[in-house]
Amino acid sequence: MADPNTLFDLSGRVACVTGASSGLGQQAASALAAAGAQVIGVARRAEALSDWAERIGPKAATLSADLSERSQIKEIAAQIAAPFGAPDIVVHAAGINTRETADNVTDEGWDITLNLNLAAPFFLSQALVSGMKAKGWGRIVNFASLQTTRAFPGGVSYGASKAGIAQLTRAMAEAWSGFGINTNAIGPGFFPTELTGPVFADAERSARNAAQTCIGRNGDLSDIDGPLLFLCSQASAFVTGQVLMVDGGYTAK
Repeated sequence: MADPNTLFDLSGRVACVTGASSGLGQQAASALAAAGAQVIGVARRAEALSDWAERIGPKAATLSADLSERSQIKEIAAQIAAPFGAPDIVVHAAGINTRETADNVTDEGWDITLNLNLAAPFFLSQALVSGMKAKGWGRIVNFASLQTTRAFPGGVSYGASKAGIAQLTRAMAEAWSGFGINTNAIGPGFFPTELTGPVFADAERSARNAAQTCIGRNGDLSDIDGPLLFLCSQASAFVTGQVLMVDGGYTAK
């Protein structure tokens, strides 16, 4: 029987978090480090990553990389394993929302959105999963969205990528859970991040979104910590292929 006092303890684990330069990605990276893991944060902005790692201390390492460049994924995976060894936990929080309306979606906007939001979580996991198989234990957490199931204005490519995340999560779970590698997704509601900056800049819209939740408020960054640690730890040993909406009940109404 598992000890309830250590279910969420990540001591001795190595975690990789993409999108760790800001927002929910950085919050996730910090939470995993606080739970005992050694964490490598991956993002494009080296300076922001460095600032984060300085705050965390020796449990943190960084890698500046562009995950939308699919041809670089295998090399990036090798660099991820360099500081602390092959990761046991991979959290895919990197994402982009071009907010191009349906009539104005461009080839470039479509490609970078699908590459970063959908292709990168799969191909980076594929490149790292051999290390998890060798240990017989792993946790992969993808980032879904309200737009996994809802259509928002200007969300054609973003919504398509996040709907894909739900099925990708199930498919990855089917492929790898038998090796002890569970794959799940978190679906955040409205949190104050760079990605949702335009939403929170509109006070009326922000209040309207808060009213749409069952709880009656938008998310605080710390609201992601508990669900994330659950999905990254031994606590979720019998949970795989699921999308956990962390949205204050937005999708319940």
